[in-house]
Amino acid sequence: MRTCSRSAPEGYSEIIGGSERIASYDLLLQRIREHDLRRRPSSGTLDLRATARCPHGGFGMGIERVVTWICGLDHLREAIPYARTLNRLYP
Repeated sequence: MRTCSRSAPEGYSEIIGGSERIASYDLLLQRIREHDLRRRPSSGTLDLRATARCPHGGFGMGIERVVTWICGLDHLREAIPYARTLNRLYP
């Protein structure tokens, strides 16, 4: 798997990340065995590799981290619109 990430200046941590998944069923199964992982949680991923062997990648941006950086906030919690607390787990 190839990964890439970019950090914001001034110590605001990673704001953008991307990766490319293993497209080969055989290689993925080999890695699962090498790391002695249970096969059941990965069965959906293995099924996808067995039927659709198209390489693909992913990209993600932490919107809250970008807002924290742009607004110069002191903590990430201040940028989360629906923060989870002990008394509120759902928005």
